[in-house]
Amino acid sequence: MLKRVASHFQKIERGGTRRNILQIHSGDRRQYRTMETNSPDDAADRRVYPIRPLTPHFGVECLDVDLSKVDLRDTESSSHSLMRQIKKDLIEYRVVLFRQQELSGQQQVDLSNALGTVESTFYQHPKSPHPDIFRVSNNDEEGCTHVGRSGWHIDGTFQQKPFMYQTMYFPSVSQGGDTHFMPLKELYDGLSSQEQEYYNTLWMVTGKRQAPIHPLICQHPFRGETTMLFHCGRSFVQGWYQDVTTTTGHTDGVDRVKTNVNHMVPAETIQDKLTNEIESRFDEIGLRMKWEQGDFMINDNLGLAHYASDGTQANSQTVGLRVLHRTTITGGPETVPQKADGRQSFKLNNSPISW
Repeated sequence: MLKRVASHFQKIERGGTRRNILQIHSGDRRQYRTMETNSPDDAADRRVYPIRPLTPHFGVECLDVDLSKVDLRDTESSSHSLMRQIKKDLIEYRVVLFRQQELSGQQQVDLSNALGTVESTFYQHPKSPHPDIFRVSNNDEEGCTHVGRSGWHIDGTFQQKPFMYQTMYFPSVSQGGDTHFMPLKELYDGLSSQEQEYYNTLWMVTGKRQAPIHPLICQHPFRGETTMLFHCGRSFVQGWYQDVTTTTGHTDGVDRVKTNVNHMVPAETIQDKLTNEIESRFDEIGLRMKWEQGDFMINDNLGLAHYASDGTQANSQTVGLRVLHRTTITGGPETVPQKADGRQSFKLNNSPISW
């Protein structure tokens, strides 16, 4: 499963702490990764595979791994150590990329179920290799077209628990068929204090009947930091409810926060502001993912927004055939969006909307 990698350790003493610097050779490229350990044999800090960053802010490429060799049936196998490392890296880096993979539909679904529970909510194209794989293409005979083009978004906003992760496998790629990713913590941190305060009052009313109402600003369930939840596609959002703060008439004078469900801020007002903010900062903190054939990516859907570029729908006879096999993965109750004050996504028919 793990290919051999030429490496050696250089030991350096700094302030009484031994620093192990792992030098990794991969073809004509060289990567240095630093690991803090108490000893060179500390198994808890030993990586299963080497990595190199995709951006300064998020994302890593995982080297020398053949995912087709993963055997999740054997609980004692090295495959389970690999999956533990992948889960850890997803929390830390939000994107893990494996290149030059050859995966069947069943293998992709098995890997996905090892991360959570695969939940398929989209149309199954006749050429999909598995019922739980959403096949996307720039040719309608090969897959579903115009997917992910309505605006910046996270997936599954129509559900009480938006998807935790998604996997993306590319058996075929096209020229210019890039996907763009934006880290949401960094996006939020870059807002002015006034914008942060305003956005913290907003709740997204989705465009689906009986769908939940989500806070625009919430806490990441695994990373312990502020993240965002939105969809900038016009048809996916009806509008935005807003919190109002009132002081009770009692002697305690306690401020109460209540979500005003009798008035909506127009959907496009906030969608346009978010889109403009993302596009103004994309070159600074975003990732323009230029796919290669055999790429397999897992990304943190709760920590990143994404958008399919114009080139994803270019004529397949001109730029080549683009085929994406995607799975979407749900988590447990901890993935219901929750604000820092404890309020969660809600539905109006059973709404805990005031505090």
